[in-house]
Amino acid sequence: MQLQSFLDYTFLGLPITHIALSIIFFFTMLWFRASITKILLKPFKMIARRSQMLWDDKLIHVLEIPLQTSIIFLGAYGASSWLPYPALQRFVDLCLKTFVTFLIFWILYRLVDRFSYLFNFFSSKLGKEVNNGIQNFIIKALRVLIIALGLMAILQEWGINVSAFVASLGLGGLAFALAAKDTVANLFGSLVIFSDRPFQVGDWIEMSGVEGTIEEIGIRSTKIRNHAQALVSVPNSEMANTTITNWSRMGKRRIRTRIGLTYNTNVEQIRTIVREIKEMLQAHPEVHPEIIVVNFDEFEASALSILLNFFTNTIVTDKYLHVREDINFKIMEIVARNGAQFAFPSQSLYVESLPK
Repeated sequence: MQLQSFLDYTFLGLPITHIALSIIFFFTMLWFRASITKILLKPFKMIARRSQMLWDDKLIHVLEIPLQTSIIFLGAYGASSWLPYPALQRFVDLCLKTFVTFLIFWILYRLVDRFSYLFNFFSSKLGKEVNNGIQNFIIKALRVLIIALGLMAILQEWGINVSAFVASLGLGGLAFALAAKDTVANLFGSLVIFSDRPFQVGDWIEMSGVEGTIEEIGIRSTKIRNHAQALVSVPNSEMANTTITNWSRMGKRRIRTRIGLTYNTNVEQIRTIVREIKEMLQAHPEVHPEIIVVNFDEFEASALSILLNFFTNTIVTDKYLHVREDINFKIMEIVARNGAQFAFPSQSLYVESLPK
C-alpha cells in the first residue's frame, strides 16, 4: 500500500513515476551518448578504413560531435514526452526545430574547417595553388556567412521578421560602407596580392619610396623591414596599384661598370687588357656565362673607356659584393701586368705666354 501510494504521488500535477522515468531516460541517453555514437558510426568507419580517400574520414570526424549532441537533445526531447504539459510541449517542439536548424549550420561550419584543403586541391587542378593568406580569408568569410545565415534561420523559427530587420540595415550598411571605403580598398588590395603573388614573405622588393624585405602580408597592410631595420607598414590598396620591383626573383644579378685607362696606353695594351678581362670573366665560377660584354667603346675627356657588362650567378647581396670585389682585384692585376694605368679626371692647361 505504501508503494502504491508513493507511485500515485503527484508533483506539480504530474505523477512522480513520469517525472522519475523522464529523469532516468535523459541521464541514460546522456551517459551512453558516446557508445550510441560509436554504434551508429561503426559501419561508416569500417567503410572508411577500406577506402583510400581522405574525405570520408574527415566527414565522420565532422559528424561525430554533432551526433553526440543530437543524442543528448533527443534524450531531453524524449524525456519531455513523459511530462504532458501543453505549454511545455509547444516550447519543446520549437526548441526541436531550432536545434535541427542549428545542427545543420553547425555541421556546415565544421565542414568548412575540415575541408579547407579542397581549396588547394581545386586550385592545383587549375594550375595555381591558392595562397595561405587568401585561403584563410575565404575560410573566415565562409564562417561568418554560415553564422549569419544560421542566426537568421533560427530567428525566423522564433517568429522574428528577419527580412524587415535586414532591410532596416540597408541605410546603415550604406553609411558603414562609405565610412569603411579605405578598409574595403585595402581588403580588395590584399585579394589582388594573394591572387597575383607579386612577392612573398622574405622577398626583397623596391617600390615608390620604400625598399626592404617583406616581413608580413596582412589583410589590411604589408609590413616591410627596410635597410635601416625600421618596420614600414604599407596599405595593401597602395601595394596593389603601384609598380613593384622584386629583386629576390632575379635569376642573376647584373654588374655594369667602366674602367678608364690613361691616353698614353697603346693599342696593343688595350687589346690585351680587353682580351684578358673577358677571359677572366669567362673562367670565373661566379659569373654567369650567358652574357659577358667587354669592349673598348669610348674616348672620354680624360680616359680610354672600356665597358664591362655581365651578370653574377648569386643574387644575395653579401655574396654579390664579394664576387664584385674579387673581379675588381683581378682587373687591377691585369691592368698592372700589362704596364697600363687607370685614368682619373684631369685637365691640361696650355699657356701661350706669360705676362712680363
